[in-house]
Amino acid sequence: MTDRISAEPNAALIPLLDPIEFTRRLCEIESTTYHEGAVGDFLADFLALRGWSVEKTPVPQPNENADGGPRWNVYAGVAGETPDLVFSTHMDTVPPYIPFSEDADFMYGRGVSDAKGIIAAQVAAGEALRAVGFRIGLLFVSGEERDSAGALVANQASKGSRFLINGEPTDNRLALASKGALRASFRCKGKMCHSAYPELGESAVHKLVEVLGKILAMPLPELEGIGPAR
Repeated sequence: MTDRISAEPNAALIPLLDPIEFTRRLCEIESTTYHEGAVGDFLADFLALRGWSVEKTPVPQPNENADGGPRWNVYAGVAGETPDLVFSTHMDTVPPYIPFSEDADFMYGRGVSDAKGIIAAQVAAGEALRAVGFRIGLLFVSGEERDSAGALVANQASKGSRFLINGEPTDNRLALASKGALRASFRCKGKMCHSAYPELGESAVHKLVEVLGKILAMPLPELEGIGPAR
């Protein structure tokens, strides 16, 4: 069930968002994949207090991590409104958790680049655009670093939009597309034998090596602007 959090404070009393400070606060919350609950709760409450209508949608845990606690997707927008533009990225980080630190020039820790700093930049941009009349949505998902479970949940209840900007580190270059992945599982059967009589056996490993060699030699497509598949 989706939880909805709404707040309507006086917009004139909401201070401008400091994305640097917001990044700091996000990165101080551990949210390695499967442990996104705390940062999702923080984001939902924070955005609601800034006048967004917020929905928290549960994202299931995999069977092997069933006791990992609740985790969410967080969507923020205007109730009943289809946004023109949605900013989206993910809340989870790869393990292990690295505590936040900073010096005079740089910030360090899990999520500074991928992707809590991006969350902060997107919220700041979304609020600036909302203030001048654009219809904006914010979608922050769980599970991106492992199985994209949050994206699957979001697709089942899409809010729709004319445009979507997905945030990922790109060396400050504008990226117009992203390569996907094709995954396959191969299983080979062999026959056991005693090492004194190897001719009586049949190696499943050798069969797999031959299959992998064929895959590496397989011609793959290339798309203009995206580059070769590999």
